[in-house]
Amino acid sequence: MPNNPFRIIFIGDVIGKYGRRFLSKALPLVQSTFSPHLIIANGENSAGGLGITHKTANELFNAGVDIITGGNHIWDKKEALQLLRDDERIIRPLNYPDSVPGKGFYIFHTPEQTSGIIINLQGRVFMEPVVDNPFIIIDRFLQEHRYPISLIDFHAEATAEKQALGFFLDGRVSAVLGTHTHVQTTDFRILENGTAFQSDVGMTGSFDSIIGMQIQPVIMKSLTGINHRFEIEKKNMALDMTILDIDRQSGKTLAITTRKLFESRLQEQLAAD
Repeated sequence: MPNNPFRIIFIGDVIGKYGRRFLSKALPLVQSTFSPHLIIANGENSAGGLGITHKTANELFNAGVDIITGGNHIWDKKEALQLLRDDERIIRPLNYPDSVPGKGFYIFHTPEQTSGIIINLQGRVFMEPVVDNPFIIIDRFLQEHRYPISLIDFHAEATAEKQALGFFLDGRVSAVLGTHTHVQTTDFRILENGTAFQSDVGMTGSFDSIIGMQIQPVIMKSLTGINHRFEIEKKNMALDMTILDIDRQSGKTLAITTRKLFESRLQEQLAAD
């Protein structure tokens, strides 16, 4: 491996206040263990499990997150419209109409003179049809924006759509990482031309839940068809993350791995320290 690759840690969807609190506890250990140059987290569910606010975004930034990506739920809190105008570190999917607030990408520069771009895209299969074709949008975008390091958070439901985008962009971006399903997948790999891929990074939330929510109300809705109030679960918290080592010159990913950090293990490790 070349000397001093650029290390990015991407953290899966942060779910509500319990996800935010666990992230704040876990990130110091993550930083000291893995020494990342950049930390990205999907924050579209950070406020009550749906949406993002100034308060929840600031908690993520104060915990150590550098860039927050979004998805279809980023609009669920009214104040997010102004938040996206105010803070360029919070990005929404690039393929929403140009008339909506915010930007679909963030360009970063480091003291070591490394630059890169983080891009957010949203899928269309089983999701809102309002977004433009992500394949066409990103193809055009990359023709005009070239940076040594580039990572895409592809917020999409269908695994096949995520895989298709990964192969479509192989060799053109450093990584295509999926979010939205909240379930960490084990198909992480480096594709033939150097692009890292994973169908879904996972989430920061309760492992003993249904994608972060208490189990019984979700089951009751499935049984009866009647809406029940979903509450965020707080038991057995876990943080899903993907770690990338990227060549600073070529932008190709050199290594990809995933981790699931449980609260109990974190407590044990902190006690040992």
